[in-house]
Amino acid sequence: MVIKVCVGSSCHLKGSYEVVEAFKSLVKKYNVQDRIELQASFCLGNCLQGVSAAVEDFGDAEVQESEQVKRTEAGLLLSHLKSDNTEKVFVDTILPLLK
Repeated sequence: MVIKVCVGSSCHLKGSYEVVEAFKSLVKKYNVQDRIELQASFCLGNCLQGVSAAVEDFGDAEVQESEQVKRTEAGLLLSHLKSDNTEKVFVDTILPLLK
């Protein structure tokens, strides 16, 4: 699975560095380093709902969509990420995709 966190101008100003660091810590905390690749990405086209991240290569797993999680042709688009809600999104959305 690949998680691409937007580091474009808008998301950068909204705290993408802290979200990247949170994802790094969570990947290590939940011992999924061999199953998740973190990448930075310039603009994901979701500037008004930043910080955003795209999740790719997760197979055909069921996904519970919400205001913060949307299925797209390329995978999932996560929005409104902040350092204080990244773990909840990771546990509720990302980890179930790995099963």
